Amino acid sequence: MNDVIGDLLPSAFAVALSPIPIVAVVLVLGAPRARAAGPAFALGWIGGLVAVSVIVVVVLGAGSDPDSDDPGVAWLKVALGILFLVMAAKQWKKRPREGREAEEPKWMATIDTATPSKAAVLGAALSGANPKNLALTLAAAASIAEAGLDQADKAIAIAVFVALGSITVAGAVLLYLVDAERAAPALDAIRRFMSANNAVIMMVVLLLIGAKLLGDGLAVL
Repeated sequence: MNDVIGDLLPSAFAVALSPIPIVAVVLVLGAPRARAAGPAFALGWIGGLVAVSVIVVVVLGAGSDPDSDDPGVAWLKVALGILFLVMAAKQWKKRPREGREAEEPKWMATIDTATPSKAAVLGAALSGANPKNLALTLAAAASIAEAGLDQADKAIAIAVFVALGSITVAGAVLLYLVDAERAAPALDAIRRFMSANNAVIMMVVLLLIGAKLLGDGLAVL
């Protein structure tokens, strides 16, 4: 179990530090119905992570042999490693040039008017369908699936991954609910920093995890 937790930590923290969801949740918390939309976004986010993690663990776990190194999982790690390296290169190319501000996705312009239901759907989409977070979740779930854990330990490992991957999103919502007036300036500062440095942050994260996954996969093959 300790080895599995260690393997999934990089992916979990990478999910937690993904700038776009952090920017999105801060914008949701600026909406008129923030006290309802914020928790709805967080629950959607958590639900997306849980759904993808459980599906991958079940699918990969059904065909893996815990007593041997599974080449199928190894090839998956190699593929994800290469994918992360390619995405890291694209993030580097997308970084704003000196003197220019980073452009936020156009869909963010409507977040501050999101209803709780739309916020929940957005949270689920950013965690379960966003390509970067989906790949990171696949990597963590692959580590859980190949470890040969019993069902209870798998559930614990998934819970740890989801908890760590949700710490920034859920933490922002909790901070706002406890003291919205004091939280607003801090959350806005975080939003501006994450938005301005999105490409660089994701490039570094994807590069490090891509290299790790590629190395782990090739070591088995």
